[in-house]
Amino acid sequence: MLIRPRRNRKNAAIRAMVEETKLGTENLIYPMFLQDGKGIKKEIKSLPNNFRWSLDTLLPEIEECVKLGINQYVLFPAIEEALKDKIASHSYASDNFYLNVISTLKKEFPEIVLMSDVAMDPYSSDGHDGLVENGKILNDETLPILAKMAIAQAQAGIDIIGPSDMMDGRIGYLRESLDNDGYTDVSIMSYSAKYASAFYGPFRDALDSAPKAGDKKTYQMNPANRREAIIEAELDISEGADMLMVKPALCYLDVISMLKETYTVPITAYNVSGECAMVYAAAQNGWLNYEATMSEMLLSIRRAGADGILTYFAKDFARLVNK
Repeated sequence: MLIRPRRNRKNAAIRAMVEETKLGTENLIYPMFLQDGKGIKKEIKSLPNNFRWSLDTLLPEIEECVKLGINQYVLFPAIEEALKDKIASHSYASDNFYLNVISTLKKEFPEIVLMSDVAMDPYSSDGHDGLVENGKILNDETLPILAKMAIAQAQAGIDIIGPSDMMDGRIGYLRESLDNDGYTDVSIMSYSAKYASAFYGPFRDALDSAPKAGDKKTYQMNPANRREAIIEAELDISEGADMLMVKPALCYLDVISMLKETYTVPITAYNVSGECAMVYAAAQNGWLNYEATMSEMLLSIRRAGADGILTYFAKDFARLVNK
């Protein structure tokens, strides 16, 4: 045989030299759940090894993660039920602890990148990403609320806003609102292809943010649709998105690959809570090797074309790399 592919696999040095996909901590964005109060480090039962943090316990955790090489974080707030209302007014209130956490983290760790969540559901008494009236999620009426939220986060010092609401036209509305208020440097990482997935359960447990009625299928995408992601991506880029996101990641590797091949903006992917929870559960039962499975999952998302990966595995992967 003249051609023997195994010759390029015969030892570790050659395998490393011809490796096509590189994955490092610089590709990872670590999701963190926040809760108002002090001394809080509460594990999320359906998402082991992940916690709700109060600011005082979060600070040493971020310090440890930075030492491991993690410099990108996305922050999600768990809001008390008493502070929720139909118009998500606490999302832009001056006493919102989430905004205080952003400001404090930027002062303590100016080198890190912070990404926010822009959607009504954590603050909404209805539990939906948009304004609800008579059981219908209103699109255009939601946009000014999202803009107030985004501007408040920009004032607090956020580097990247992450509109996860899937309302039509929200990227253009938010870009114009941010620019008009002088926040031209704040980036937008759009949840462009966000699917109405069954893999979000542990996340909703973490934030107590499940819809009080109905579902999110009128605004999140149908898992059966691939080409529809092109429509969403085209719109978001034309409206000023700096990066596009696919969510979830593992069951949508084809969508990640398609967007990567089609567009020149960075593509990110959210390795969501249900995807990670499956690995945690299988590993705890001895059915899978945790480190090997975690690494292979992240590598597959990177190989599909994701420049950045939002993942709950970020710290464990960083520890593995640092061994």
